[in-house]
Amino acid sequence: MSQSLSSRGAQAAASPLRIDYEAFRQTEDDRYHPRDNPGGKIPLNIAENRLSWSALRAKIESIVSGASIPDWVPSYAPTGGAPEFREALAHFLQVHLTGCPIDPAAIVASPGATGVIEMTAFVLAEPGDVAVIPAPCYPVYSKDLGNFSEIERYDLITHHEPSEIVDAPVLSTDDLERALTEITASGRRFRMLVLTSPDNPTGGIYSIERLRVIADWCIQHHIHLIVNEIYGLSIIDTAHPDIANDYGSELAFTSFAHVMQEQQSDYLHLWYALSKDLGISGFRVGLLWSLNTTAIEAYENLNLTHSLSNYTQWVVSRLLVEDDFMRDYVARNQERLTASYARTARALREMSVPYVPSRGSLFLWIDLSEFLDEPSEDGELRLWRELFENAGVLLTPGVGFGHTKHGLFRLVYPCVQPDELGVAMQRIAQFVEAKRGR
Repeated sequence: MSQSLSSRGAQAAASPLRIDYEAFRQTEDDRYHPRDNPGGKIPLNIAENRLSWSALRAKIESIVSGASIPDWVPSYAPTGGAPEFREALAHFLQVHLTGCPIDPAAIVASPGATGVIEMTAFVLAEPGDVAVIPAPCYPVYSKDLGNFSEIERYDLITHHEPSEIVDAPVLSTDDLERALTEITASGRRFRMLVLTSPDNPTGGIYSIERLRVIADWCIQHHIHLIVNEIYGLSIIDTAHPDIANDYGSELAFTSFAHVMQEQQSDYLHLWYALSKDLGISGFRVGLLWSLNTTAIEAYENLNLTHSLSNYTQWVVSRLLVEDDFMRDYVARNQERLTASYARTARALREMSVPYVPSRGSLFLWIDLSEFLDEPSEDGELRLWRELFENAGVLLTPGVGFGHTKHGLFRLVYPCVQPDELGVAMQRIAQFVEAKRGR
């Protein structure tokens, strides 16, 4: 079969998109339903927020109902996005995320965060260059950066125990110097540093002071710093009474856009997408904002194969300028996220299962290492499979996140409704109790 494909095609056919992909397919074939299939499986592994779609769907339906489609929609538009669309994106970012001016001409859009990551890597780096990402980090970064751009991923280890990052990520310039020395000694080039804030999978937030220090270091070394703020509006209310004691200090999210405006550097960039904060991953809307005008021009010249549907651009444009609705939506969505997060954290505390207190994103990074039969990748995958098969709950194993400790798992708490989340946590509790009973 592989002989009919290119070597790249054969490799892709043999490389699943992610390690839990096949298990997710099994879950969809045996999906939990409280009445029709109460013993079915529950997926807590897909990074989606499904708590607020009903409100957003009603608004989108009202926007497009009876509206006249403008003449630019069925025609070719600029590959980086139609002017109306870029203006709406800039407006939304300025009002709701960054709090500082955004020039629409400095934005280019592609289908989802994946398309944006791929295109940015292609424009900024050479094949064989290295993208440094603090561990643990989103596993599919490897494919997003490497499939077409052939950028190598370097997992920068800054800690071993999850308890070391209770307050915030611990990335320092000493860590960056260590990575630079090692990468240079291997004959490669440290070209990109990618941070996610709030983080996937830990939910940690980089303070604006830490971002300034890191930005200065990157500019000094001619390294592109890209901050992914795809969860920038998915913020947890850390004052909620069920979780307030988890946090050692107060830390509010502040967009990296402020550092970019201060520095005016060609080496600083911001990624964003509507997938997570708005819960519309299927709309496939991602963007790069950069003050590097040459990078924006190059991106747009190459973006024909990554252009967004004009119809999607039109619908989204009309949605994003509805300021009153969007303010209310963001606030209510954060309330729902906080409620589901607090419920999950409370259940984990009752089980005495350690976790990293999250300040944002859609995740809890939990520690089930006490149940490993051996501290290895194989041991972790056996435990993951046992939880899936015995409890019917699908998490994402830590394999692929680049971390040194085994037995860590990512739990996505808003990808199911609260009642189903409650069932899933009861099952995990029973699994934990049974493992300890043995």
